[in-house]
Amino acid sequence: MPNWLLPENIADVLPSEARKIEDLRRAMLDNFRLFGYELVMPPMLEYLESLLTGAGQDMDLRMFKLVDQVSGRTMGVRADMTTQVARIDAHLLNRTSVTRLCYAGSVLHTRPSGLHATREPLQIGAEIYGHAGLEADAEIQELALASLALAGFEKVRLDLCHVGVLRAIVANDMQARKQESALFDLLASKDVPGLQIISHDFASETRAALLALPGLYGDAETVSRARKALPSLPGITKALDELDALIRLAGAASVTVDLADLRGYHYHSGAMFAAYVPGLPNAVARGGRYDEVGEAFGRARPATGFSMDLRELARLVPVAGRRRAVRAPWGQQAGLRAKIAELRKAGEIVIQSLPGHENDQDEFDCDRALEVENGIWILKNLG
Repeated sequence: MPNWLLPENIADVLPSEARKIEDLRRAMLDNFRLFGYELVMPPMLEYLESLLTGAGQDMDLRMFKLVDQVSGRTMGVRADMTTQVARIDAHLLNRTSVTRLCYAGSVLHTRPSGLHATREPLQIGAEIYGHAGLEADAEIQELALASLALAGFEKVRLDLCHVGVLRAIVANDMQARKQESALFDLLASKDVPGLQIISHDFASETRAALLALPGLYGDAETVSRARKALPSLPGITKALDELDALIRLAGAASVTVDLADLRGYHYHSGAMFAAYVPGLPNAVARGGRYDEVGEAFGRARPATGFSMDLRELARLVPVAGRRRAVRAPWGQQAGLRAKIAELRKAGEIVIQSLPGHENDQDEFDCDRALEVENGIWILKNLG
């Protein structure tokens, strides 16, 4: 096998694509700051116990593991940055007030999350800690939509769900609680025959509610249908009331509800959302409330946030036109060096041609050149 081949679903990012990704990263982080979010940079490696705290079995399967040659302990390469940011809030910042944090960095997955997905996503996201009300959830949804708008996506579909529905359904049924993990998998794939088999010995009310969930998806009226189809349990009523409120607060082009879309069920604790854009079947952003993660770090803090993969998002963004640039000859003359410095300070791209070589670049169009006339360096248009 050639030594230049990379592993499956791992790829280099070439200049034009890298520029798109970096432009998006800078624009989104700058926008996060306008909303009052502070940037943090967690490490790529941590002890395994810390990375898995509150994250569930799914994260364990997605994470690369290695032995630390200094301590002899098992370490993990982060597969998600959310738990790291929760740890920072809980133990390093240790604030009592509302805290807004954001982040951007590579994560690594043992397997791709979907068809053609990379195993090295560039994750960017934002989190609010310290406020349990829906105002924080609404702000996170607004920020996610604003981030997608920066990438040029105005027609966004926001898909809402709530883990409180399933938890309320199974809370008083011992048999259902024992099968909670399997129920999550069956609901995620809307496997009604599988649900019928597994719920055979459940209480009749529990079984009827579970079998109703796969059909409870569609527009905002789905919440009204759910109130009629599901039992009037306090947990269900609270979850549906919160979904109604978030639908009213959402500024997406369209809002849908899918009460069986429970990806992240073991991680989240309340309302969840996924954002979809034209041209991509997978969600480009996912978020929701995850109050229980902070408690797992020894300090209970309400929390909600979202994240997205910049590499996947950038694939949908058109390549920008080549940037105008100035071609300059190689030389150390004082006048030439001063003119180049002046142009660069003014924001111009100046590329010096190395002796004996032509410039071959994807990103720049040298439409002007520095030439000397009567001892003065001036700009001349080319072509």
